[in-house]
Amino acid sequence: MKFYNLLIIITIVLVSCTGNNNKSDAYGNFEATEVRVSALGQGQILSFDVEEGSILQKDQVVGLIDTIDLHLKKEQLIRTKAAIATRIPSINSRIDVQKQQEANLLVDKERIDNLYKDGAATKKQVDDVNGALDLINSQVKSLEVQRAAVYNEMETIDTQVAQVRESIRKCHIRNPLNGTVLVKFAENGEIAAFGKPLYKIADLENIKLKVYVSGAQLPHIKLGQVVEVLVDEDETSNRTLNGTVSWISQSAEFTPKTIQTKEERVNLVYAVKILVKNDGSLKIGMPGEINFNSSN
Repeated sequence: MKFYNLLIIITIVLVSCTGNNNKSDAYGNFEATEVRVSALGQGQILSFDVEEGSILQKDQVVGLIDTIDLHLKKEQLIRTKAAIATRIPSINSRIDVQKQQEANLLVDKERIDNLYKDGAATKKQVDDVNGALDLINSQVKSLEVQRAAVYNEMETIDTQVAQVRESIRKCHIRNPLNGTVLVKFAENGEIAAFGKPLYKIADLENIKLKVYVSGAQLPHIKLGQVVEVLVDEDETSNRTLNGTVSWISQSAEFTPKTIQTKEERVNLVYAVKILVKNDGSLKIGMPGEINFNSSN
C-alpha cells in the first residue's frame, strides 16, 4: 500500500513537471490583412466574376461596370477638339497675310528713308510707314494670341479626354492583391456607385498569429526571430509550424480578455505578430500558441 501511494505521488509530480514544460509562451488568434474592394466607377455591373472562397491574382480583371456614357462623352470631346482645331488654319492664313504686308511695307520704308535722306520725302511719309508697320506687328501679335488660346482649348480637351479614359479604366474592376475572397457584397446587374463595397479579400497564404507577451518576455523577442507555432491537431495533441516575428508593438496595452487567466488579464502586455506560411489549414480567428525559445 505504501509503495502504491508513493507511485501515485511520483506520477503527479511528473505530470505537473511535464505540464509546466509544455506550457506555451504566448497565446493568440490568427488574423489576415483584409482589403475591402470598392467600386471606382458608377453604373450597372455588367459582369462580376467573383465568388466567395475563390483565389484571385493581383491586377486580375474580375468585373466591368457600364461605360457607354463615358465612351459617348469621350467621342463628344474628340469631336469638339476637332471643331476647335479648324480655327488654326484660318488664323495662320491671316498671320501670313499680315507678314506679307509687313514685307511690302519694309520695302516701302527703305525707299522712303532713302528719299527722306535726300530731302525728297517728308517726315510725315516716314511716320506713316512706321505707323503702318507698328499696326501690322500689333495685328500679328493679336493673331498669335488667338492661336495660342485655341491650342490651350485643345489641350484642355485633351486633359478632359484623359480623365474620361481614366474613368473608363476604373470601370474595369481589378483585384488589388493575391488572395482569397472572404465576402461578396455585389452581384451582376446591380448598380455600382463610387465607393460601394464589392467584395472583401485577404492574403491567406501568409497569415499572422497575433499574441500578447509580458514586459519580462519582451527583451527576448526580436524581429525576424523564428519561433515555434502550435495549433490544435485534435482534442489532445498539437501540430507544430514555424513562424517568424514580423511586428512588435512599441507601446503597452491592457491585456485583452482572450488571454487565458484572470491574473494575466490585469497586466500590461505588448502585442506581437508572427508570420506563418499557411498550408491551407489555418483560418482567420483560429487560436494558436507560440514558444519563442524553441526555434531560433
